[in-house]
Amino acid sequence: MQRHGKLWARPEGQSVVVSGPLKGESLHALLLKYGESLLGKGRTAEQFPLLVKLIDAHETLSVQVHPNNENAHRTGGEPKTEMWYVLEADPGAFVYAGIGSDATPDLLRTALAENRAEELLVKIPVQAHDAVFMPGGRVHAIGAGCLLLECQQNSNTTYRLHDWGRVDADGRARELHIEPALQVINWNEPTPELLRPHSVEQQNGSERWEIARCPFFRMERLNLSTNYKLTAYPASFRVLFVAEGNIEVTQAGFRAQAPHGTTLLIPASCADLQLRPLAPGAIIMLMDIP
Repeated sequence: MQRHGKLWARPEGQSVVVSGPLKGESLHALLLKYGESLLGKGRTAEQFPLLVKLIDAHETLSVQVHPNNENAHRTGGEPKTEMWYVLEADPGAFVYAGIGSDATPDLLRTALAENRAEELLVKIPVQAHDAVFMPGGRVHAIGAGCLLLECQQNSNTTYRLHDWGRVDADGRARELHIEPALQVINWNEPTPELLRPHSVEQQNGSERWEIARCPFFRMERLNLSTNYKLTAYPASFRVLFVAEGNIEVTQAGFRAQAPHGTTLLIPASCADLQLRPLAPGAIIMLMDIP
């Protein structure tokens, strides 16, 4: 359990358990120690397969693209498919997702050189509870005024195409990666749209919605009005993020409160859990591997 949203295990940093008998253990240490009991039946990995984080965009972030599993070999990067769930959004907030259907490498290269990149980007207005799927190969940027929960493949490969002319205090611009980016962009994808969640379960007045499913992760939303039994799922670990409200988690004598902003890692070997909203209307984001 941790209370700042991020769940990661990378050479450059690790999540650490903040409470319970494993307090102080890093996520990578748990992976090495518990393996299949943590990840799920038949699953092994040298690194934790997902990375979960919060992105608070006070200004429009850089225009980027990540490789996918099919093209990462072209540049030697790690594949990275991700999705964004909008926790909060200022009026008029938006994201950029994809490029126009007529875009080509030469057109994009010219637009970048002439500072006209925005003309080729697909702009999608967003508000709280919207969600956007971002497969590797899709050009994207997060607009100012968005607080997002991001779930992604565990990768740190980002190719920056455009940074809106920003420079640091010494007048230096951040590095761009235009040529590798052009090698991994998906030029033939349909125009992206917001995801359309669908209800998958109702339980005593609480409801579970599936938001996104792909080979690398699944994201769901639990709207908790009453106590909810989260049944055991031995196929995969699960990550719970308390998006709104405050909940109590109980299981076999264990009891803990998880306030707004808490991230919980539920091992695949865990038995049924009871989730109790301490006030009606808690929202829990649930992530796992389908």
